[in-house]
Amino acid sequence: MLNVIQLLPDSIANQIAAGEVVQRPASVVKELLENSVDAHAKSIQLIVREAGRNLIQIVDDGVGMSETDARMSFERHATSKIRSSDDLFRIRTMGFRGEALASIAAVAQIEMRTRRAADELGTLIRIEGSDLKTQEAVSCLPGTNILVKNLFFNVPARRNFLKSNSVEMRHIIDEFQRVALAHPEVAFSLFHNDQEIYNLPVGKLSRRIIDMFGKSYREQLAYCEEQTPYVTVKGYIGKPESAKKTRNEQFFFVNNRFIRHNYLHHAVIGAYEGTLPDNSHPFYVLFVEIDPSHIDINIHPTKTEIKFDDERSVYAIMMAAVRKAVGVYNLAPSLDFESDVNFLSGGQRISQQEMSSPKIESRSGDSVGPKPVLPAWATGASNAERSVSERSSATRSVSLDRAAGGSFDVPRKPSANNWQALFDGLATSDEPDQNQALFQGEQTGDWLGPAKAPATVPEESAESVTLGSRVNRLPGDQMASVEMEEETIVQVQNRYLVAPVKSGLMVIDQRGAYERILYDQFHAALTKHNGASQQLLFPKTVTLTPVDFQLALELRDELTSLGFQFDELGANTFVIRGVPVQTSDEREEELFANLLAQLREDTARDRNGRLKLDRSEALARSLARRSSTRHVTRLNVTERKALVDQLVASSNPSYTPGGEPITTVLTLDKIAGLFKS
Repeated sequence: MLNVIQLLPDSIANQIAAGEVVQRPASVVKELLENSVDAHAKSIQLIVREAGRNLIQIVDDGVGMSETDARMSFERHATSKIRSSDDLFRIRTMGFRGEALASIAAVAQIEMRTRRAADELGTLIRIEGSDLKTQEAVSCLPGTNILVKNLFFNVPARRNFLKSNSVEMRHIIDEFQRVALAHPEVAFSLFHNDQEIYNLPVGKLSRRIIDMFGKSYREQLAYCEEQTPYVTVKGYIGKPESAKKTRNEQFFFVNNRFIRHNYLHHAVIGAYEGTLPDNSHPFYVLFVEIDPSHIDINIHPTKTEIKFDDERSVYAIMMAAVRKAVGVYNLAPSLDFESDVNFLSGGQRISQQEMSSPKIESRSGDSVGPKPVLPAWATGASNAERSVSERSSATRSVSLDRAAGGSFDVPRKPSANNWQALFDGLATSDEPDQNQALFQGEQTGDWLGPAKAPATVPEESAESVTLGSRVNRLPGDQMASVEMEEETIVQVQNRYLVAPVKSGLMVIDQRGAYERILYDQFHAALTKHNGASQQLLFPKTVTLTPVDFQLALELRDELTSLGFQFDELGANTFVIRGVPVQTSDEREEELFANLLAQLREDTARDRNGRLKLDRSEALARSLARRSSTRHVTRLNVTERKALVDQLVASSNPSYTPGGEPITTVLTLDKIAGLFKS
């Protein structure tokens, strides 16, 4: 019987090895940029065509290579970085395995020109699929100029798995940002299809951050540094108020190498000590300098994971550095003792009578507070009926019904012995009176003007927002028993609705209910491509990061289906002409930019490479989440009933799209137990 085990040819072995190193065009960009940095280049230019499918070119002014070294660099496991196993514990270069160029050459057509400053002539090498085609002397500038053409030309199956150009370009920009942030002492530039995306001059780290992410970061950065004999931590963090909903702008570097490390991320978040808004993430670019003998970077093909021999110490030092920066730059919120309401300037005390009935002066044109605005999906208002002025200002305001210039008293809370009147008012009044303000979370009274009739909801509007004929009710009879009179639904603190059901009291999270309803509408708009758009009287311009700009181009069809209308206006800039009618009073440019940032997080891949959410699902969720947070407001009895009806008619009244509960039932037994000793 013949022997069946044979050595693979180098060309096939290189293609197999390339699967680990070269997964997409961004992998090539990462390896070539790191090679240029290791060559001590002071200026690196990256040129890309068709998101790297047709061309990836790196031009640097590094040390260059001799003719022999140029040829050897394409052999597997050929490197100038290490000579023995002991060198693995002294690595400070980006590369050291000697696999990058060999893997790239196995799946692409490569042309490289390189020359050392001391040589009169350089070397030209052409390789296709690991086969050497040309090697000759040429005249060229010192440094290295390498072109990678037609990536995966000999592996068509791999090429078919590449995503769209906008997706692949986003990955290229991510890799470019990581290398450029780690080396502000090097000038970087990036061109895509002859369009300049980045031009980053040599400068300090703070300048590199501002040049890369925008001038708005100038006032958001705080420097932090902590030095110990074991490790040094330094870099910049963002102020809490500048925190975003995504983790896309968080960077760790260990010895100038980008890494991902959840343990250190936990240290940074802990250092903010509760100063961050809910569900938000701070910006940071932090560098860890440590003796290479204390770390192991050879545990992952992409070298983005790392192990420390003493993670606890690094964790503590990282937290101390960030915590000190938060304190030094006064980032934590502080008490304003001068505005304490219990004292007047000069030590004069406020009398008990003045504390009970403060006078509030009203000037012409002043606004007491936002008037409750029922969203278009509940009112059935057409696009034309929505005031364009609401879209052209950052906030909505209403004038006082009372004549301007008058003064009025803020009503006091009901006395403790007036509970009977309180409950009588709840049972008999259609509109909240002064006592009901305890449950509404707002003070009401004559100063708000005469009581007005509740807004009516047209019958046809309820049908227009019902998504199909399916009604998925809660388990049991609870949701079915919400068929009740409007007056029986009570609002608490502008956040919750309480309604009696057979088994007790049902509590509905108002924001969660809005999110579920809006999600169903956005999902239907994406499916049917019929989202309604509110035209802006004054179009708004928004400048995005290159990554988000590419994402917007990629999602143009989906965003248009939702109701967004926008056009390109120069580099990384759009002009917004329309937004979905369901969105609230958030500034249009902020809504657009924040939606894209959130979407990048939702469509990111987990550690196993699986997509968290598909694009349409993530887009509907992100927009519903952003829009629902603006609908935590006071509702009249008709609006409460409309909200409950819409929730019952939704695809899943029990949970938000993210799986958070919307309703809960306080059973009679549970309520009775609260009053037992």
